[in-house]
Amino acid sequence: MKELLEKLSNADGVSGFEGKIREIIRDELKDHVDEIETDNLGNIIVTKKGKDNGKKIMLAAHMDEIGLMVKHIDKEGFVKFTKIGGINDQMLLNQEVFINTNNNGKVLGVIGAKPPHRMKAAERKKVLEYENMFIDIGATSKEEAEEIVSVGDPITIKHEFSELRGSLVTGKAFDNRVGCYVLIETMKRAKTDATIYGVGTVQEEVGLKGARTSAFRINPDLAIALDVTISGDHPGIKEEDAPAKINEGPAIILTDASGRGLITHPTVKELLIETAKTEKIPYQIEVSEGGTTDATAIHLTRDGIPTGVLSVPTRYIHTPVEVVSLDDIENTIKLLVAAVENA
Repeated sequence: MKELLEKLSNADGVSGFEGKIREIIRDELKDHVDEIETDNLGNIIVTKKGKDNGKKIMLAAHMDEIGLMVKHIDKEGFVKFTKIGGINDQMLLNQEVFINTNNNGKVLGVIGAKPPHRMKAAERKKVLEYENMFIDIGATSKEEAEEIVSVGDPITIKHEFSELRGSLVTGKAFDNRVGCYVLIETMKRAKTDATIYGVGTVQEEVGLKGARTSAFRINPDLAIALDVTISGDHPGIKEEDAPAKINEGPAIILTDASGRGLITHPTVKELLIETAKTEKIPYQIEVSEGGTTDATAIHLTRDGIPTGVLSVPTRYIHTPVEVVSLDDIENTIKLLVAAVENA
């Protein structure tokens, strides 16, 4: 498990640039499914065929991660950037980054800003906004920098997968490479009369885009989005605001974004909960007021698709040091495989 999760986490795939993740999924599943294709938007769709009159089940995990993009190069060769997806400005300062270029590979840089020694007292009390930061790649002029990087190049935080104590691991982009791992393993293990469509979706972090187009194409009878959810079992957060906990099993999401996103279809809710009970797999229930997932786009496709969400509890989401439990990931796979086979 750790080797593949590490490969997925360390790979770079900012929204709109998911090619490396797509290739990992393709390589892992080429000997386990009947068809593999990439659609016009960049979603990878792997199909495991069942009976001709069987159900069509869609499993969706978004491949993209939040990141940055080169916006401007100034006359001294410093790189200004914009954000791609939901990034908290305070976690950016002083990070090492990779600028992913077409011709020069991964270019290392560091995010800098005016030093606190030269800030007024009022400035030091505020969170520095990303517009006041820049990336230093070591260039001495605009011309030198433009030979190395280009406007539009995607940028990822430099951070590698590591093991903590027990079953916990940390890394970047667990949102949603964890979901991609669950998708891969489920496609390998599941045996059912239904036809399963495993979809690695693009651009979830910037508008659920890939889920919308792939669901329209597949038009499944049932869909489950695979993602991560906030684990609130650490200082600074109330249990009522984030009840999911690491090492207590996957979270079955009943509602997200206070209902503005997904309200899980009763059929999918019953399938996931009853399967967990029958198989004696630990699980958690969550009603969320926060963000949403690919499921929101999927369930509104065509004339409506019964959809749910299965999420792995994750600490410090949307940072380079996200933390998950390998045990939770394995239990998520077990629950999903059993649910697909019982659907």
